[in-house]
This record gives sequence, structure tokens and C-alpha cells, in this order.
Amino acid sequence: MIHVAVGVIRKPDGRVLITRRAGQTHQGGRWEFPGGKVEPEETACAALARELYEELGIRPLELRPLLRVPWRYPEKDVLLDVWEVRRFSGAPQGREGQPLRWVPPAELPHYRFPDANAAIVTAATLPETYLITPDTDAEGVATFLEHLRSRIAAGIRLVQLRVPGLGATARHRLAGAAAESAREYGACLLVNGDVDLARNLGLGVHLRAAQLTECPQRPLPVGRCVAASCHDRAELEQAVALGVDFAVLGPVQPTASHPGRAAMGAQAFAECIADVPIPVYALGGLGVEDIPAMRESRAQGIAAIRGLWHAASGLC
Repeated sequence: MIHVAVGVIRKPDGRVLITRRAGQTHQGGRWEFPGGKVEPEETACAALARELYEELGIRPLELRPLLRVPWRYPEKDVLLDVWEVRRFSGAPQGREGQPLRWVPPAELPHYRFPDANAAIVTAATLPETYLITPDTDAEGVATFLEHLRSRIAAGIRLVQLRVPGLGATARHRLAGAAAESAREYGACLLVNGDVDLARNLGLGVHLRAAQLTECPQRPLPVGRCVAASCHDRAELEQAVALGVDFAVLGPVQPTASHPGRAAMGAQAFAECIADVPIPVYALGGLGVEDIPAMRESRAQGIAAIRGLWHAASGLC
């Protein structure tokens, strides 16, 4: 397996740097995230720093692990060791004649990347926080919607609508109203478990763990977000096989909502998601203060109810 270090390089405004592969190379002519092969006795970080200077003339100042993507092409196997570069010195230039482009994350899916890069594109577009809504009843819907809108206005860009206390008709109305707020601010809204509701309203769906074995194929087309709840490595592998865009894994820490469920802890979480080729959010007893530590474990970020519903800001 060829070990490749890859950099998702961001400007402060969030735009991501992509380059175009030379036509005569493997997957030539496609856009890619910069990087290159890790040499023997070289760490991924050292390889990425070397490659970025050789290819672009920049030196990374802040590296953060993103994900590792094992991929099998007909002609070779690769392991993409992906890191996010938030700060760097120098001005990127195509030192090998390759075209460069700074792209807003939402536009990345419009570019053609090598096949192994699909999960990297998803990770580059997803935020660090995934809000799961608390339950409500019919009497509290107006207050619920007002608070949800305030969270989205504060910066939340990924929301799972989870309201098991409502009947089907009330849930449909609530989802429609929540979708309007999400569209206004460019947020992505997923409904918990209800594939038909997601299809009817043009929303994403978040599958419960039990649904992973019930779905014979991905329930929504590519471009409509599909996520899944997982509790162990086996369920993560089921989610990957189904073709979900991302997963949540937990509980990492004890939670008030599931007081009897054993927590796996941060180390077991990190071991469980190692080389899982999709973004994974850490779930369970976490708040915004835990994001840096969980990102170091290669989590995409955190998913939370209390930790985000009442947070001071929304983050992105």
C-alpha cells in the first residue's frame, strides 16, 4: 500500500486550495488536494511539509489530523493520510506548473477529484459541530423553532431534527418550518430515521443504528446527505458499506440522556475510527471545549444535544 500525505489547506475565510493533476499521471487531469508519497522512515507530517514546499512553496505552521482513507484502485492500493492546514507561511504557487484554485467548501463537490478523494471532499465541507435537537411536544413547537433558528443564525450549519415526541403530521410541519430556517442560512438539515419524510421535503436523513441492517442500499441519492449513528467498529463498517456521508460514534463520555449506557472513552473512540474512510463525529457528554481534543483523535468534530443547543455560539 502506497502511503500518501494529503493537505486540506484553508484560508481564514474557509476557502480550500486545490490543484490539478498533470494529464499524464494516474487520475490525470482531475483536481486534487496537494500532497505526496511518504518516504521510508518519514512521518506523514514531515512528508506533507516537504511536499507542500516542493509543490507550492509554502510551509505548514499548524497541522491537524483529519482522516485516513484506505483505497484500492485496480492498479494499486493507497492510504491517504489527510491533514488540515489552517496556517502556513508563504504564498502558494504552482512550482511544477500545476493550476491552483481557492474554492469555497460548498463548491468542492462540483469539481472532479480522484475516486479516493470523495471522503476528503465531504470532510472539507462538513463543520466541526453537529447539533442534535432535543425533543419537544406540540405545545412547545413555536419556542423550539425560535430557538433552533437562533442556533442556526449563530453559526450552526449541520442539524439533526430528532423529535420522537411528535406525531407524524406534527413532525412533518415542524420539519418543513425548520427547513426554511436552514435554507435561509445555508445549513444542512437531516431528519432522524424518517426516510420518507426526508424524500418528501428534500432533506437529508440520519439513520439509527438498527436501520443500517434494514437498508439494502443508500436511501437517498448522492448530494442528499445521509448519516448514521454507530456504537462500535462493526456498525461503522456497515455505515461505510451502505455509502453514508458521515457517522456519529459514541457515547464517548457518560450522558444524562442515556445514564445506563457505558461510555467508551476518548482512547477507544480514537482506536475505533482509525482508518474509517468517512468523517466521524464524537457523540456523548461533549461540548465545544472538547472539539480540539476530539479533532486530535481524527474526529470531524462533536455531535451534541445539550452541548450545542445551549452553547454560547454556533461555531462552524
